[in-house]
Amino acid sequence: MNLQYTYAKKRSQFGMHCSFSDYQKIEVDIKPHAGYMHNYIQVNPVSHGTQCGKTYSAHEVNTNTATFKDSGMCHAEGGWPKDLNVKDTEQVVRYKRKIEKDELYIHTMLQLSYFQSMEHCILQNNTCNIYEQYFSYMEPVSLTQRAYSRTVNVYRDVLPTKRQITHLSWSPDQGNYFAASYYNTDFTKRANDNPVSYIWDVENPNTPCMTLKPFCPILSLEYNSKDCNILVSGLTTGQVACWDIRKGPEPVEISSLEFSHRDICNKVLWINSKTGTEFFSASKDGQIMWWDTRKLQTPTETLVIDLSKPEDQNVDNAIGITALQFEPSMGTRFMCGLENGTVISGNRKGKTPGEKIATKFKAQYGPVIGLERNPTFVKNFFTIGDWTTRIWSEDCKESCIAWTPGHRDFLMGGAWSVTRFSVFFLIKMDGTLDVWDLLVQQDSPILSIKVCDEILTCIRPHEQGQLAAVANKTGTTFLLEFSEALTTNQKNDKLLFTALLDRETRREKVIEAKNRELRLKMKSLRNTNIEVECSSVRTDEKPDSKHLTPDINDTIIINCEQEYENAIEIVSVIQGFMH
Repeated sequence: MNLQYTYAKKRSQFGMHCSFSDYQKIEVDIKPHAGYMHNYIQVNPVSHGTQCGKTYSAHEVNTNTATFKDSGMCHAEGGWPKDLNVKDTEQVVRYKRKIEKDELYIHTMLQLSYFQSMEHCILQNNTCNIYEQYFSYMEPVSLTQRAYSRTVNVYRDVLPTKRQITHLSWSPDQGNYFAASYYNTDFTKRANDNPVSYIWDVENPNTPCMTLKPFCPILSLEYNSKDCNILVSGLTTGQVACWDIRKGPEPVEISSLEFSHRDICNKVLWINSKTGTEFFSASKDGQIMWWDTRKLQTPTETLVIDLSKPEDQNVDNAIGITALQFEPSMGTRFMCGLENGTVISGNRKGKTPGEKIATKFKAQYGPVIGLERNPTFVKNFFTIGDWTTRIWSEDCKESCIAWTPGHRDFLMGGAWSVTRFSVFFLIKMDGTLDVWDLLVQQDSPILSIKVCDEILTCIRPHEQGQLAAVANKTGTTFLLEFSEALTTNQKNDKLLFTALLDRETRREKVIEAKNRELRLKMKSLRNTNIEVECSSVRTDEKPDSKHLTPDINDTIIINCEQEYENAIEIVSVIQGFMH
């Protein structure tokens, strides 16, 4: 008799639970017997596998094989009348128009479109293939990168005296070194001051790699673009000096004092030449001098910026130069900013001084602090002054094409980005560096960095664009690194920036033409009023003198009122046109 009972519940749901515990009691102790060992064969090692889980069987199933059949529909053109020439386009078009005007044409077309097979084919043809790579020819659009910067190194003046950094220059050998000129603006402490300047290694911010020892402070120090061992400098005595760091910390040659500038030489720049030894300098005495380092005693050429009478070349009437610019790709062309806010675009090849300074821009109301051309769009340049920055085009001489809003703090300088042509930097008196990108926004900077609490004096971007050296009034130089969004150009940035500059240039040309027309109109009105006034005074009779004066006064008052109303009308027209 086979008794069997099946429990349908789990073991944990019936019966008493087992409870195990330690129990110190030996029931049986069987000792091993040595004689039984020959009955057994010892196997070493012994491995035995156990499986506590359920055993599952593996089974593979294939789906039914899909069979495909290619079928097509053949559409043959036919049904034309016998008297119709199919090759004649005009007859075919005329016949089609006749058929389309028929009342049964629309009904027939609807029946054909609703036909099941035709509709199924159309829907099948329009079905999107999820495995097909659509728009593979288009490049993926990169996400908008965040604009930021960080301070890499800080280079401090070795001397305890707080001296202002007046100029920075990167070496042409991939920018591993930069030169900084120091000048003490405190007249009370200048007597015992050491007028040294330094050349710094980018990787070593602790000590300068070389100390330049002039006999007077250096205001401008510039590397030669073809030789990283040659530098030129402008001194406070108005002289220029040439340096060769291979020969030591002393200048190798200095210009003579009687043939140099009358005021401090604050600007020097190298120019393009076959020998690579020519440069030019500017000073607040209003003179521009061209030099050759092979013969530095006297300048090779001198130009006096006398705007009243350029041909006289009178130094006493010259206007001080505050900014100097030279673009290597433009040959003999140069630019300079003056103390009266005028920018001169000159050409060294001019035969007379008047031809050399023929082009003038009324850029600022005060002195021009900064002046620099765009490295890519050389026709466009910016000027800094009057708490604002203005962007100009050489095609528009009367007004700028773009400008920044008025800043709360005074601007101390600026520079274009070397790699991204729509970006420029501005340094301010409160120690802030503003980064502007005209393609992103034109009313405010895209990035504002608080570099330090002191006044920033100059900025010089690195030739690769990612680094920039910023100096302040206490002799400290900060090396800043910018993000990729501020240093690299996108695919269409050049076209967009070109369109932006062209659009603004055309707008200013239209405004200039409108202003000329209004000025001519005002001139004609003024001449008409003068003729009316003269005709009212002239008469055959001799009026009494006591009656003559009130008539003339009334006429003058009427003319003044008329001119005032015309001026108001012109201003309102200009404002409405600009809006």
